[in-house]
Amino acid sequence: MSPLDRIANVSILKQHEVDKLYKVENKPAVSSSEQLCFLVRPRIKNMRYVASLVNADKLAGRTRKYKVIFSPQKFHACEMVLEEEGVYGDVSCDEWAFSLLPLDVDLLSMELPEFFRDYFLEGDQRWINTVAQALHLLSTLYGPFPNCYGIGRCAKMSYELWRTLEEEEDGETKGRRPEIGHIFLLDRDVDFVTALCSQVVYEGLVDDTFRIKCGSVDFGPEVTSSDRSLKVLLNAEDKVFNEIRNEHFSNVFGFLSQKARNLQAQYDRRRGMDIKQMKNFVSQELKGLKQEHRLLSVHIGACESIMKKKTKQDFQELIKTEHALLEGFNIRESTSYIEEHIDRQVSPIESLRLMCLLSITENGLIPKDYRSLKTQYLQSYGPEHLLTFSNLRRAGLLTEQAPGDTLTAMESKVSKLVTDKAAGKITDAFSSLAKRSNFRAISKKLNLIPRVDGEYDLKVPRDMAYVFSGAYVPLSCRVIEQVLERRSWQGLDEVLRLLNCSELAFTDMTKEDKASSESLRLILVVFLGGCTFSEISALRFLGREKGYRFIFLTTAVTNSARLMEAMSEVKA
Repeated sequence: MSPLDRIANVSILKQHEVDKLYKVENKPAVSSSEQLCFLVRPRIKNMRYVASLVNADKLAGRTRKYKVIFSPQKFHACEMVLEEEGVYGDVSCDEWAFSLLPLDVDLLSMELPEFFRDYFLEGDQRWINTVAQALHLLSTLYGPFPNCYGIGRCAKMSYELWRTLEEEEDGETKGRRPEIGHIFLLDRDVDFVTALCSQVVYEGLVDDTFRIKCGSVDFGPEVTSSDRSLKVLLNAEDKVFNEIRNEHFSNVFGFLSQKARNLQAQYDRRRGMDIKQMKNFVSQELKGLKQEHRLLSVHIGACESIMKKKTKQDFQELIKTEHALLEGFNIRESTSYIEEHIDRQVSPIESLRLMCLLSITENGLIPKDYRSLKTQYLQSYGPEHLLTFSNLRRAGLLTEQAPGDTLTAMESKVSKLVTDKAAGKITDAFSSLAKRSNFRAISKKLNLIPRVDGEYDLKVPRDMAYVFSGAYVPLSCRVIEQVLERRSWQGLDEVLRLLNCSELAFTDMTKEDKASSESLRLILVVFLGGCTFSEISALRFLGREKGYRFIFLTTAVTNSARLMEAMSEVKA
């Protein structure tokens, strides 16, 4: 519903004679219209819904027209289901290849939040074609990309499929000047840590607190200080927001109050004006000032509301624990903080997130801790969460360190059956199955925890770590920075090995003499599985420092809570 609203809102649809909008859910839609049009994702569950409606009409002896529009693409399996249900002849099917929604001047989203669970948990490759199609569309618009880099299994598959599409339609982009010099594809599972951290840049905090949906956010009465809630579009056109979105939250209040004083001063100018100046002021400036005033009060309201919520949750203590986990000291204290978090039943999603952060930074939990935390969690929040643990384990988010002998017992059985050389290979296969996160080693290698003498100045950030209060440089952003510096993966072999991506990193450079220096400063970063506002802020900062301009393409904007909900079997 949200992406549709951004493209064609209800009033536009009404102008085109759409009678009513219904949400596809379990209950039947009661409509008197002669035509029903379903705009759905290609999911079997949705097909059953359509079929049940059509069959109900048949029983009641109604005849109407049905159209099913699949977005972003049509799957054969869906048509099969319609056929099985005996309604394939009654409906006409179409597809709407809608894959890119510009949320902002530098942010494109595919609005596929389900991508993360489908691919990284279920191993379902259904959306890879959609990604390839989106990249193909971009290259037809902006010419070929001279330099391509990527890391991760999904990145590699998407890239190869996209290349195949390019070859099939050879000649379309040939001879065009490239407008975007670099493209970087990155899988979310290369860096789960960044996505699991609490965000402290303004835009990230607004997302964590109020949920930004498809570029806009609903601010409730506690923000608007009226009885109505207000839907606000958050992008570069909101002048107030644009100046604070990438700032660390500690600077935002100061900035807003300064802005309020400036505004007041501009209002006060009208005191000594004559009629002519007054007329000019009213016709030219007043509207802008009023608009700015409205935005300012909204963002001040949002800040106050965030402050209230965060003070109630004891945010400082939480951040301290996260930083300790990232840096790898006081692990016992952090573990008992997490236990207390679970026992006080603060929030099932938050507790899960902290457990995952502990697991990934520690390369899996020791069996004793794993069992104890899991037991406490299930007793505190309910046994229905049991399946969620199995999901997190499969995705490598919350794992148990295998004691040295568990693999070998299995391996020795296997190796008796096969020769030693093959057994070696099988052993490798076993150890790669237990996804290791090696976060500590990667963090040392890439210098992710900045050594700071004295205070870290958040007002004048010196590196990307400011998005996490100077405690941690996002791994994903650091990898991108390193590869762009080297123009390849050379010298990063050790990092790739630690990331379990030795086979999954690629570079493809074409000898493009046509690429202008202007285009080589433009970098398209593609996040497969979602990216957070903190990563976007960090790369915007890197761009300002190094003279690059980043454009982001993501399957959806995500944050720690969305990741956890995607893995959860208990629907909130």
